[in-house]
Amino acid sequence: MDNKIKILEKIEKDFKEALAKKEKEKISVLKLLKSAIHNYEIELRATHKKLTEDEIIKIIKKEAKKREEAMKFYEGKRDDLFEKEKKELEILKKYLPEEISDDELIKIIRRKIDLFGLTNFGKIMGEVMKEVGNKADGKRVAELVKKELEK
Repeated sequence: MDNKIKILEKIEKDFKEALAKKEKEKISVLKLLKSAIHNYEIELRATHKKLTEDEIIKIIKKEAKKREEAMKFYEGKRDDLFEKEKKELEILKKYLPEEISDDELIKIIRRKIDLFGLTNFGKIMGEVMKEVGNKADGKRVAELVKKELEK
């Protein structure tokens, strides 16, 4: 069984449990997540492609990013909405793979620079992101690549 199925099964299982326990926030977040995944699956049908684990993780990250941006907006203005977004973000993060450490990322970046002799930011970013995939946020990788290139 591939990971795509495992992730979807986990979301579905957790959704059913939340329904049984009447956990309103979790129900709401998982319903929106399931809907976003389903909508993306519909988009893929036109191209005859199958939904992959990486695409599901990207969808979850996109939903998490929405919550992070909302938290920034509500911070210091609407504590009730800030807390709501924070709880939703915590729920979503449970479905994301653990991110690799900065130390690990720096090792990968240095190895790519040494291997390819690259000094081009875009090329290094591309090579690093190919290797780390969904285990590191692109913004975080970009910051570390810039620091390594400035050395």
